[in-house]
Amino acid sequence: MFYLAVKALISGILIAAASEVAKRFPGFGALIASLPLVSVLGMIWLWRDKPDAENMAAHAGATFWYVIPSLPMFLLIPALLRSGLPFWLALTLGCILTIVLYLAMTLLAPRFGFRL
Repeated sequence: MFYLAVKALISGILIAAASEVAKRFPGFGALIASLPLVSVLGMIWLWRDKPDAENMAAHAGATFWYVIPSLPMFLLIPALLRSGLPFWLALTLGCILTIVLYLAMTLLAPRFGFRL
């Protein structure tokens, strides 16, 4: 249980740091948020819990393919905000788009030989 709390604390600190930096320097905060810190930490925690090279390779490969459908959200949200939509609606629509694209990726990837 202590290990889980440490993982959550470290992960939470990174997210909080990115949002605090973004208050003053939006571009730098975005850079921090865009770093694959969650993925890297996830791989570290996974490797510590289950040091299996094939499992890690499958995890890293699937992470790459799931990043792609998440990217359009970062184009849609600013476009919606600039067109006057409220933040929460723009965020919700961006998340819905991402979910739809994740589902599409999950359904289409095996047809092209990708194992997710």
